[in-house]
Amino acid sequence: MSDAVICPACVGLPDGPLERAASNGSDQIILLLPGIHCVACINGVERALRSMDGVANARVNLSMKRVTVGLHRPIPAEDLIDTLEMAGFEARVLDTGLLGVETDSYGRGLLTRIAISGFAMMNVMLLSVAVWSGAVGATQHLFHLISASIAIPALIYAAQPFFRNAWQALSVRRLNMDVPISLAIILAAGMSLFETFVGGVQVYFDAAISLTFFLLVGRYLDHRSRKAAASAAVQLSALEVPRVMRSREGVREMVDFAELAVDDHVIVLPGGRIPVDGIITDGESEIDRSLLTGESKPISARMGAIVSAGEVNMTGPLTIRAATVGDNTTLRKMVTMVDQAEAVRNRYTAIADRAAAFYAPVVHLLALAAFVGWVAYSGDVRLSLNIAVATLIITCPCALGLAVPAVSTTAAGRLFRMGLLVKDGTALERLAEVDTVVFDKTGTLTLPAAAGDALDAEDQSVALALTRNTTHPVSQAIAAALLGDGIEPAEVSGQTEHPGQGISAWYQGQQVRLGSGAWLGAGQGTFIQIGNAAPKKIALQSQLREGAAELIAAWQTQGLNVQLVSGDDPVETARVAEMLGITDWRAQFSPAEKIGYIEGLRANGARVLMVGDGLNDTGALAAADASVSPATAADASRAAADVVLLNDSLKPLVDLPLIARAAKRRVMENFGIAVGYNAIAIPIALAGFATPLLAAVAMSTSSITVLLNTLRLRGRV
Repeated sequence: MSDAVICPACVGLPDGPLERAASNGSDQIILLLPGIHCVACINGVERALRSMDGVANARVNLSMKRVTVGLHRPIPAEDLIDTLEMAGFEARVLDTGLLGVETDSYGRGLLTRIAISGFAMMNVMLLSVAVWSGAVGATQHLFHLISASIAIPALIYAAQPFFRNAWQALSVRRLNMDVPISLAIILAAGMSLFETFVGGVQVYFDAAISLTFFLLVGRYLDHRSRKAAASAAVQLSALEVPRVMRSREGVREMVDFAELAVDDHVIVLPGGRIPVDGIITDGESEIDRSLLTGESKPISARMGAIVSAGEVNMTGPLTIRAATVGDNTTLRKMVTMVDQAEAVRNRYTAIADRAAAFYAPVVHLLALAAFVGWVAYSGDVRLSLNIAVATLIITCPCALGLAVPAVSTTAAGRLFRMGLLVKDGTALERLAEVDTVVFDKTGTLTLPAAAGDALDAEDQSVALALTRNTTHPVSQAIAAALLGDGIEPAEVSGQTEHPGQGISAWYQGQQVRLGSGAWLGAGQGTFIQIGNAAPKKIALQSQLREGAAELIAAWQTQGLNVQLVSGDDPVETARVAEMLGITDWRAQFSPAEKIGYIEGLRANGARVLMVGDGLNDTGALAAADASVSPATAADASRAAADVVLLNDSLKPLVDLPLIARAAKRRVMENFGIAVGYNAIAIPIALAGFATPLLAAVAMSTSSITVLLNTLRLRGRV
């Protein structure tokens, strides 16, 4: 077994640059290494890859947890992964999409279109003002030609997003908000060109380009607020081990996960994720079961113990006989549950979409009524078409298009400055409706902690020396507590990890041990022993996350029904609930039970906000009406959440419901502004009094009014 696998035995965790200068070869492959933690891991990965024929060099980046492999000749990524996994390192091909490093070409395209349409709008509006200030004859005609030469190319390029969306909707025989927008732009530009060439006075270049500009601004704000992270189900699927080490008749081989059969023997090295549900047939280790149960403490596992796919083997190699494979594993079933939960929540219809479903046909009917009515009244098709175009322009949804994205972006910006990242465009709408909050316990309301008060100075110093360089959660909690008390580590040597038991070393000529009471012959719990002295117990329990008490009290004051649902044991769950004043709590809930509980609340009419961090919470986060997860949460949990808490403290969450409710009020007020604007503008347009300049000014005024109302979100809620 490689020393790089047993990271608790590795010395030092430097924070400085760890990339090695290397020849990249003629080709490169980048692999993700989710399990590396230290310098020994770096050396082990690079040594294993450099030993392969065809590999020019390998360079590990510890902070990014990836390795760049330079190749003399093409080598399949699967061969590199197999070599690393035989050496004890989990690896997979880097998916830049999941890492969020892909370029936002759509957003950049919108910004370019905004710049072009804005520049064109300013110039065309200047020319329009000159025309409506008294320019006539040849001067007027010249200004119209110049306006056309500016506006038409700008419209052809800048309005493409609306044209594409409208065509897609019409191709499947339905209407969306982009249909009247596109119709207004095309008719306005077309009629304006016709009027320009025949020497008419009714041109709408200024209205068409200003309409395009303001709607592009709204579309970009909407894009920013709706830019979604990867699906939580995809993130969970990424946890599946694509290649596994199978043992048959004493021969080890790397095979695809799909090739496994029931009763196959699978070898899982320390740090690896268990790929199947099964029974341990050889080995002894500790298992991290937080994915499935939310348990904050690893459990000992030895021959005969039952393990599940998705759990992490922490300290010793294990051989597992597969009981279920493929779609029947616990992890695959969890992926299915999360996928179904996301599908249910994604059926939520945004306020803007509900408004668009009503608004689009009404606008078309009004324009058609204006055309038919004026043809019947005047018999002048050209005049009637101009009035119909004016009706389309003046009723086109600039203010409506800005109403929601402007609010979403402003509220999201305020929340981001508070330490909250809003990931979903409809999140604030759903948060505003929440009346029930379900909290996970471990990692969300509490963090693991240890108390060294019962130990003397020597015990504390030795304990810190044994635990400060390990990755075991209990060891990390002990080290954090001792470092917080200002303890200095003792000088120890020969530190050794004992899988499933603890850590030993030599201190001043005598052996020191820290680990389970069963190993040290001292009963239940975690103990430290120096030489032949009696073992001393180290107090371990969860401590409240900063701001937890203030958050619970504030949300209860705001009228929210706060509940605690945990996968942990009843004693610890009850203790935390009592500390926080939560009377409604449940313990030992599996991921499926959490999803079922939340679905039950929703079936009874509750609007549920789920706050959790573990992989076992992913399904519940997706099943709730809205969800929050800390930045320290598992990738899949962050992907499922609508809001990510960027700080260690929970205090920024206090005002989240208040800001969400205020944002919804601003949205409804903006809709009111849009409706009021149309109530005034539509009769003017239908009566034939809407000149092109008036249409453009009216649209701009309504849009600016919406933006000014939105800015009220920056103040008190």
